Amino acid sequence: QVQLVESGGGLVEAGGSLRLSCAASGRTFGTLALGWFRQAPGKEREFVAAINWSGSSTRYADSVKGRFTISRDNAKNTVDLQMVSLKPEDSAVYYCAASRVAYSLVPITTRHNYAYWGQGTQVTVSS
Repeated sequence: QVQLVESGGGLVEAGGSLRLSCAASGRTFGTLALGWFRQAPGKEREFVAAINWSGSSTRYADSVKGRFTISRDNAKNTVDLQMVSLKPEDSAVYYCAASRVAYSLVPITTRHNYAYWGQGTQVTVSS
């Protein structure tokens, strides 16, 4: 079992930066692929970024590529999302997630492959 808790959300002006962090409990955290998703009001939850179990490979949604960076620290059981050049359309509740797949060499971008979810943290970007 893995429990995830996000932090770092808030209100920022367009062009600004935020760093989201997700702390995990559970002995298997270091073996699982991890991801960040977001959900804006009235929209479905969408993929943002993913990282494989070792941190050697990442993948991003086209809308955030070049602006967001996902990273993990398996020794600390954390996964972070650094966000720069934020836009109003980035406003959403951001969720970190841990997959059900251990030792995946590729980042996982599909929601149904994620078994564990945090409670979410709100990011609001003002124009």
